[in-house]
Amino acid sequence: MQYVKFGQTPLTVSRFGLGCMRFPEAEDEAIAMVRYAIDHGVNYCDTAYVYENSEAILARALRNGYRERINLVTKSNTWGIEKHSDWERFLDEQLLRLGTDHFDVYLLHNLYDQNWRRVLDYDGFGFLDEMVAKGKVRYRGFSMHNTLTAFKTAVDACSWDMAQIQLNILDEQVQIGTEGLLYGAAAGLAMVVMEPLRGGNLIKNMPPAVGKLIAAHPEQRSLADWCFRWLFDKPEVTLILSGTSTLGQLQENLRIFENAQAGILSEAEQDFIGQLRAAFEEQDSIGCTGCGYCLPCPQGVDIPHIFRMYNNNKLSQGHFVDKLAYSGGLVAEGHGADRCISCGACEALCPQQLPISSLLEEAHEALGFDVVGFRRK
Repeated sequence: MQYVKFGQTPLTVSRFGLGCMRFPEAEDEAIAMVRYAIDHGVNYCDTAYVYENSEAILARALRNGYRERINLVTKSNTWGIEKHSDWERFLDEQLLRLGTDHFDVYLLHNLYDQNWRRVLDYDGFGFLDEMVAKGKVRYRGFSMHNTLTAFKTAVDACSWDMAQIQLNILDEQVQIGTEGLLYGAAAGLAMVVMEPLRGGNLIKNMPPAVGKLIAAHPEQRSLADWCFRWLFDKPEVTLILSGTSTLGQLQENLRIFENAQAGILSEAEQDFIGQLRAAFEEQDSIGCTGCGYCLPCPQGVDIPHIFRMYNNNKLSQGHFVDKLAYSGGLVAEGHGADRCISCGACEALCPQQLPISSLLEEAHEALGFDVVGFRRK
């Protein structure tokens, strides 16, 4: 296992972190998997209040000395905050559930538009300061599925220690993307990556063309291997979370991370990953090349970003996180497809001659999500 410094904190963390959202159904298997990961060098376990039964199962796995061997990370119940005191009430519930007196890292969970307003309205920053002073939290962070603009606003708003973002070979320019990774790292934050395989959908929905490319490559690496290598090649990526749901998946990930060093990819390998990305994007998708000729839209619609989100969401078979990031991010910021008035200005400039107005309508319908009513227990 490779280890790195966790941003500007004194923590040293494994480059592979165990995401605890997708535990196997059998509790004894989940406990065995957590302990196997720790016994093989993983020292970072990430869970959340809203991950069903995850904190309780993780607490059982961390008995008999395992808690002392890891950095325990969890996230707030941001959706349930209705007053300032709720922050600490939920945190105390989590401390009790996880059987610990402190969290090594505590995140304000998924700061899309409405959750960000809760942080501002109910002083989430002050809450974190209070918890650090009380010793209930060592280091503070946040996670986000949102736009680059929203991410930069959040980074600049508080003295964070870390940030957690979605990033993978298809999301280089979607949501916060690589530019956000660089922005957070430049601010001194430890940058943790989630969804490296889009919840496993990149593997489950691998197009035949991608499979052929991988089979023909002389190094004979799996798609998961290429996806992880693309991430840990980047020195700005501190740690990569993987939510394995079987021991076999975990063992494969641990093997891949035996040499998880930055700068490991050759130029030829970078080009090959570009070929994999192109093969994914050619599958049943809007043929937008991202050239930007359609911009600026008079109504502020972020056309290329919407089409990338739509294409990726189709590959992920309607993953709710894509929809949340769209409705809680682009729509909330006034850059969603709902603002299109079908003026046709973009279509006259599109080199691909795409029927942009009708495609935007299709994308908006597919990505629409009731953010107002979104609650997870």
